[in-house]
Amino acid sequence: MQGNEWMEESNSIYPKEQRNNIVVKTALIGDPFVGKTSLMVKYVEGKFDEDYIQTLGVNFMEKNIYVKNLEITFSIWDLGGQKDFVTMLPLALSDTVAVVFMFDLTRKITLQNVKEWYRQARTYNKSALPFLVGTKFDGFVTLPKEEQITIVEQSRKFARAMKAPLIFCSASHSINVQKLFKVILAKLFDLRVSVEENHNVGEPLLEWYYPPTSPPSSNGGSAPSS
Repeated sequence: MQGNEWMEESNSIYPKEQRNNIVVKTALIGDPFVGKTSLMVKYVEGKFDEDYIQTLGVNFMEKNIYVKNLEITFSIWDLGGQKDFVTMLPLALSDTVAVVFMFDLTRKITLQNVKEWYRQARTYNKSALPFLVGTKFDGFVTLPKEEQITIVEQSRKFARAMKAPLIFCSASHSINVQKLFKVILAKLFDLRVSVEENHNVGEPLLEWYYPPTSPPSSNGGSAPSS
């Protein structure tokens, strides 16, 4: 851990009997091959494997973190992206408090499909906080600059419509994986956390105050006021 962040991901200094426990059920939803399993495993186990087997149905993992005398269990549910598994959305979304809608930054169709995932998810859970996450940032930065700008503008549009934080990450390069889950906790419990926003195109976006606090436009200037 770096800086003065309020989360400890090691053993708590408080005896277990003095800790309160909260379960934070989080669902990862999106098209096949956008990196849902990779993100989950990277966060929980710190590992990345190029050869993950495609999720069939629902998979889940847990990770405990500690905030002072509070033990928080992240229960992370990874829903397979094939249409056959849409019927399992009610299971993945039951009692879920945060839904991470994921898309592949190198495949624009996966961002377009977030709209339908969002619509279906809201059918079963209207109260969970939404988060929009673009994966494979390491591939995104190899795209032509004009294409990067287009993807950033489209993803910001989606995030604003969803009233969701927007985060670009890479499981393979450990970019914004830890920060994503810190932002989830901060949003859920109205906590302050030392995670700085990043609005710069070509860098891993992290825009978690919505509406954003005067983010720069894609050409580097100030965004016009509305």
